[in-house]
Amino acid sequence: MFRQLVTPVADNLPLSFLLATLPIATVLLLLGVLRRPAWQASLAGVAVALLLAVTVWQLPIGMAFNSIAAGATFAAWPVMWIVLNALLLYNVAVASGSFAAFSDWMVRHLPNDRRVALIVIGFSFGCLLEGVAGFGTPIAITSALLITLGFPAVEAIVFTLMFNTAPVAFGALGSPIITLGAVTQLPDVALGAMVGRQLPLIALLLPFYVIAVYGGVRAIRGVWPVLLVAGGSFASMQFLSSNFLGYALTDVLSSLASLICTLVFVKLWRFAPDPAFALRAVAAPAPTPATASNGLKGWLPWIVLSVTVILWVHLKVNAIGETKLEWPGLHDAIFITTYGKAYAAIWSFQPLATGTAILVATVITALLVRLSAPQLAAATKRTLRQIRLPLATTMTIVGLAYLMNYSGMAYTLGVGVASVGPLFPLLSAFLGWLAVFLSGSDTSGNALFGNLQVVAARQLDLNPVLMAATNASGGVLGKMISPQNIATGTSTTDCRGQEGAILARTFKHSVFLTLVLGVIVMVQQHLLPWMIPS
Repeated sequence: MFRQLVTPVADNLPLSFLLATLPIATVLLLLGVLRRPAWQASLAGVAVALLLAVTVWQLPIGMAFNSIAAGATFAAWPVMWIVLNALLLYNVAVASGSFAAFSDWMVRHLPNDRRVALIVIGFSFGCLLEGVAGFGTPIAITSALLITLGFPAVEAIVFTLMFNTAPVAFGALGSPIITLGAVTQLPDVALGAMVGRQLPLIALLLPFYVIAVYGGVRAIRGVWPVLLVAGGSFASMQFLSSNFLGYALTDVLSSLASLICTLVFVKLWRFAPDPAFALRAVAAPAPTPATASNGLKGWLPWIVLSVTVILWVHLKVNAIGETKLEWPGLHDAIFITTYGKAYAAIWSFQPLATGTAILVATVITALLVRLSAPQLAAATKRTLRQIRLPLATTMTIVGLAYLMNYSGMAYTLGVGVASVGPLFPLLSAFLGWLAVFLSGSDTSGNALFGNLQVVAARQLDLNPVLMAATNASGGVLGKMISPQNIATGTSTTDCRGQEGAILARTFKHSVFLTLVLGVIVMVQQHLLPWMIPS
């Protein structure tokens, strides 16, 4: 059994920590500074990590390649299986005219203001897609919708990435919280409640923050009531659902509350238009009669998607035929020194995973809108062409995450952050941030560093529930800079190859909001401990 080395460089933690950051620094440098495509940056990060894992952390080379293969396999199934079918649903909606009808419905029912469109589509509607599908789906779909309404492509992706932070910890019907409870052996109900006492503060702030980034103080002054309604309704329902109704449907209920409240409010509110933010559609479809049937046609794919996925998971269809496979040559072959136990390497194959539910929703939608066989074939061909680069990027970046996990580099980073003592609550959010930056998934981020947060909390006499929950909450803010998430977002636009420019625009906001969360955690730990569930 290979025993992980935490301080392989002269038994020195700071030097080992700095060396372990090199793969991540490579990805950030190539993406954010040199503006290379995401797949190239991810591949370079894997090459650097492979060299360090074998020569410095002394991981046997066979295990190193096995780790990358295990990560790439997980990325392909179930992660990209979800994204593939979500993109297929999007292309079916486009081919059938449903997407144009949805865009037309938005134009007819929203005020002539880009700020309001950003809130309703990027925040409220995007959070709904995150709640039922996740894994970059809302970025691809909502950015495409914003582009049809006149937003520049890069701008649309940047702002949808920023909005995609609020719902992530409860996304895909609570999967991140389920995983966090499993790896920490803490009650998942308490963890969900604690996350629900952190993220609503971010959700309330987020609409104001993003609109300020978009148009400055003037932009906020004009539509602040809409921002308050959208963020306040989402935050209120996120708190109530996670603490009193159950965390699995938190995002679905929160986003529906935000979407309904905001749409009703903009209908009733006496809006003073600002010509500087007038909404203009680009390549708008030919005008269609404003009938109820057109509105239903536009909403149909998303209604079918939501109902299908919720029923699918509620009835546990996804568990039928599940097979847990121990990865040969890797399962229990590595000893995690930090945790004092063997590292399991189990790939859970679910033929009826959430991606399959989305495929079923796509087929139902295609039948309801009477899509012809040639149209469906063309939509499928387009989807396969769109998925190629996001698939390569995601398999590579998750392979990098797995390699850093199994080699011990990730735990060197974790122990290094945990060594700061009293400042750990401030920096604990960055552990989750780092894990999701690498893996693109809050679920995977919780599997990576969730237990490390608990170990550090007990060593430092901090609350383990708070620290574990902070891993999930911090992870959501790493979502906006994840290469996997960015690559998926560019799949439906003309921005492929511009991932570096997008990262450069979101990075500082990601770091700032993570610091804000860190301050919230410090306050909850030291000044307001009554906020922590028992």
